[in-house]
Amino acid sequence: MFVVTIDQDKCEGCGECAESCPADILGFENGKAFVSGDANDCMGCETCVSVCPAGATSIEEK
Repeated sequence: MFVVTIDQDKCEGCGECAESCPADILGFENGKAFVSGDANDCMGCETCVSVCPAGATSIEEK
């Protein structure tokens, strides 16, 4: 199981992670990305990690 998190302090609000997430669990609102779905639905593909220019997204295997 994988869990995605977004560091709100690092997030620059580009929205790339939300647009690229194949599990569709990331959202974008008020200039920041956030986990809008069940974080446990993360597929572990690390697409959000690779597209984030600020390094605000991370995935942890549990």
